[in-house]
Amino acid sequence: MWAWLAMIVAALIVGTAKTSFGGLGSVAVALLALSIPTKESTAAALVLLICGDIVAVLRYRRNADWRLLRGLLPSVIPGIVLGAVFIRLVDDLALRRVIGWLLIACVLIQLAVTTKRYATQRRRDATGEGEPQARPVNRLASIVAGVGAGFTTMTANAAGPVMAVYLQLVHVDKLRFLGTSAWFYLIVNVSKTPFTAALGLFTLRVVGTAAM
Repeated sequence: MWAWLAMIVAALIVGTAKTSFGGLGSVAVALLALSIPTKESTAAALVLLICGDIVAVLRYRRNADWRLLRGLLPSVIPGIVLGAVFIRLVDDLALRRVIGWLLIACVLIQLAVTTKRYATQRRRDATGEGEPQARPVNRLASIVAGVGAGFTTMTANAAGPVMAVYLQLVHVDKLRFLGTSAWFYLIVNVSKTPFTAALGLFTLRVVGTAAM
């Protein structure tokens, strides 16, 4: 009963995270990992995340910055491949520990980004500064962010903080942030599906649980 309750809460959190409070996604991943075997939980989370991604894209599809996406997406594939190899090599306990450490790191990064954003906004309000201009995309930063997002999303479905830091660095406004993130996660999560299937993680239990 408690496992089902945790999974239901995780599903509700995914829906909220995809359309508003992105940082909540890490909580859903942790709840799923505690409810069912860790490797299978990554597949169940993937199904839920893709459903949420579709809703987010329908809502924010016109606000995406495709220039940023074209710079990021090619670098994600190597990260996904590395993550898939890692999942293949480690056992369930090791993966659970790695997911735990990654989620802790993600929460700390999210807190740092949010704190900095609020501090910057307060300074602008006090001084009357306008919104910062968008910065040119740094190719090295795009590669690092892409590989990092690919690895973390494959192993722990937790690319959110990596994407948040990257979009913060290039100074995108709120709607551009939401639109770019929505398309990024949908494309990346759909791209992960063949790798997850090849690892044999889409079992009948996983698919049935995710559907419910």
